[in-house]
Amino acid sequence: MIRVAPISTTAASYAVETWHYSRVMPRSPAQAFGVWEDDDYIGAVIFGRGAAPNLGRAYGVGRFECVELVRVALTAHRAPVSQIIPPTVKLLAASSPSLRAVFSFADPAHGHHGGIYQAMNWTYLGTTAAARGWRQRSTGKLLHQRVVTTSGVVRQFDRWVKAVTPAECDLVELPPKHRYALGLDRGMRRALDRLACPYPPACGRGLEGETPDVPSGGVGSIPADRSQ
Repeated sequence: MIRVAPISTTAASYAVETWHYSRVMPRSPAQAFGVWEDDDYIGAVIFGRGAAPNLGRAYGVGRFECVELVRVALTAHRAPVSQIIPPTVKLLAASSPSLRAVFSFADPAHGHHGGIYQAMNWTYLGTTAAARGWRQRSTGKLLHQRVVTTSGVVRQFDRWVKAVTPAECDLVELPPKHRYALGLDRGMRRALDRLACPYPPACGRGLEGETPDVPSGGVGSIPADRSQ
């Protein structure tokens, strides 16, 4: 049995830093929802403003009428991800009636093609422009630009955490990301449907082609209190 409820930034950060492949909490989450399976805390689904301030402009959506699904940070679970996200979207829409759309991006550089969004019948809107990123030499991992700084530290909320310096990395060309959207009202759904593209094929492995191997960390590792 799956239950979802709003959680604090502390609880959301725990899920991201323990179970998400990026290990990086978004700087300004709009809303975070905890997920419990049979009373065990299994992670968080987090929505935010994303990196692009004009995320929905091309689709006729204002800055405060859309959000980005920025993290799905889950440990081992039985329920499909495509059954975990919808109830969090329902809670989000109920708490923010002005929202009209949710966007999300699947990154082929991490073996993602958007399988969970396809399973949830989200609209595929094509790809973003190609970009450049950092690959850490010692691990071979692609790193988010926010964790690569010349100072070697980065501020996350109210604390400073260790970062990686550019000298430890190589600049690499990154493939375009896949863009998906979910309309939250009839007019928005119709507008997005007119722009829909055929779904891309799978490009990697993982749960529904989207969630990579889960990092270590047991379920229920933090209290199930929804306020924590």
